[in-house]
Amino acid sequence: MTLIERFSEAFGTAQAWVFESAVQPVVFGLGLGGFVEQAFNGTMWLMAGLIQLLVVVVLVLPLQRYFAVEPITDRAAIRTDVIYTLLHRLGIFRIGMFFLVDPWVDSVLGMLRVAGLPTLHLDGLVPGITDIPWVSLLLYLVVFDFVDYWIHRGQHRWNWWWSLHALHHSQRQMTVWTDNRNHLLDSMLRDIILVLVGQAIGIGPGQFVFIVAVTQLVENLQHANLRLSFGAFGERMVVSPRFHRLHHAIGIGHESTQPDGTGRHLGGCNYAVLLPVWDSWFGTANYELSRYEPTGIRDQVEPDADGKLNDYGNGFWSQQWLGLVRLFSSIQRQT
Repeated sequence: MTLIERFSEAFGTAQAWVFESAVQPVVFGLGLGGFVEQAFNGTMWLMAGLIQLLVVVVLVLPLQRYFAVEPITDRAAIRTDVIYTLLHRLGIFRIGMFFLVDPWVDSVLGMLRVAGLPTLHLDGLVPGITDIPWVSLLLYLVVFDFVDYWIHRGQHRWNWWWSLHALHHSQRQMTVWTDNRNHLLDSMLRDIILVLVGQAIGIGPGQFVFIVAVTQLVENLQHANLRLSFGAFGERMVVSPRFHRLHHAIGIGHESTQPDGTGRHLGGCNYAVLLPVWDSWFGTANYELSRYEPTGIRDQVEPDADGKLNDYGNGFWSQQWLGLVRLFSSIQRQT
């Protein structure tokens, strides 16, 4: 039995125990017996999130304390980022997706199946090779990372999407908690795309959760207030905190407002989520290893013609509301 198979078996056993002893009684107590299967899958997300939080607290936070890029001066902003992290890692966001979005996604998938759209099982492409668990998992990981790269490019390419994604970049004090600082609509769009891709290529639920969990953990590390580079070779293999921080750098790694305040320079660098090879192949890589620039958005530090700085909100609800305001303003400008 391989290491992956042992881990999968142990995780499955633990999932069943947590579900039967803690989750299932609550489900039946609330009269939601018809959602037992969904609750079992939700237990898998909850456990993956708890493991992620444990790794963050035990490993990444100490590194961030002793190898910080900059001192922490805005703890209130970081506490808001913690709320975003708990919202996603404890499955609360997933519950919302289940009730609000999953029925629509299932309907779309059902229509596609009726129309004869086949499911491409990537792990069956090369019998004998992709049947090996770690090879199959690696194949799916590369596919999802490629999709994630282009999602990220889209978030910076289109003004309407940037109006939501800008919230993520508005954090001036990047820490390990910054990864999930996203507008809920932004997170919803990304998740819908990834779920549709997952259905199209035939990935199993356990594999999907594992890939998402690993990706999120690496993203936690990337956003950490951590002076860490993987070196000239390592930086081209896996996205490091230095490589990703440059993507968040003001006026370097992402959008910058035009002087008249009406348009945006839709460019940037270092969009990759896990594998920098995508940035290298598509001409968006920046490997200036010595750079640890201030993070944020240009219009937070450069006043507009009226002498005002853009406000992205100081708390969860204000950030969500202002994101909607920016979205509707962007749509109005385009029409």
